[in-house]
Amino acid sequence: MPGAADPDTIVLIPARYQSSRYPAKPLALLRGATGEAKPLIQRSWECAATIVDPTAIWVATDDDRIADAVTTFGGQVVMTSADCRNGTERCADAIDRLGIAPSIVVNLQGDAPLTPAFVVTGLVDALKARPEVAMTTPAVRCAQSTYAHLVEDQAQGRVGGTTVVFGRDGQALYFSKRVIPYLPAAAAEQPFPPVHLHLGVYAYRPQALARYLALGVSELEELEGLEQLRFLDGGVPVGVVPFDPIGWDAIELNNPTDVAPIEATLKARGIA
Repeated sequence: MPGAADPDTIVLIPARYQSSRYPAKPLALLRGATGEAKPLIQRSWECAATIVDPTAIWVATDDDRIADAVTTFGGQVVMTSADCRNGTERCADAIDRLGIAPSIVVNLQGDAPLTPAFVVTGLVDALKARPEVAMTTPAVRCAQSTYAHLVEDQAQGRVGGTTVVFGRDGQALYFSKRVIPYLPAAAAEQPFPPVHLHLGVYAYRPQALARYLALGVSELEELEGLEQLRFLDGGVPVGVVPFDPIGWDAIELNNPTDVAPIEATLKARGIA
């Protein structure tokens, strides 16, 4: 539990054991530069620890196996309801159970261990500067290798990641597990195709989490399996913070086939 003064910004890592595409994913082992195997949830925690002090990080879960893994490596856990439908609902439940009132809540999804710290800092800064949006989330311009990874997964019937399109006002138009927008061949062959990868991280004000719960589940959210679509369906503005390619493929662990490229990136970046 936090001390007398609640932190201004906290990081919550929602994690569930069951997954239709990858059961027990939070406990999947990933090897880094030293060859040491660590569970995905630990690597996500260590990623968060590059952003805020570890005392401001909690894994939000309803599963004792995940909770045990987190306490084993020294992390903090908040047990949440098994009825949470997605990570955003789990963050709302976690805030309520912790009894804290941070200014900003960062949702760092538990399958995104390659998220760079400067992306999260950019989201928090943008949320503070843009009172008209309920939350902020990143869009990273794809390098050709990332775009090729997404297209290949799509061709094989897998979901390799989520893409986003946004307007000139910086507000999200749509998120999809399909690769959007459609690109003609000339655009697709560019070194940096005009496709933006959505990384699994959000910055909200606590009021936005309450509003999210009040909206109820949307059809688009259920069809795409993307929780952030509930905001768009409900007419709630979502701020998109664009980033240039970040120097490595910040792919999420969505399928077992993603283990090898994530491990390769961990090794290339010297992450133990």
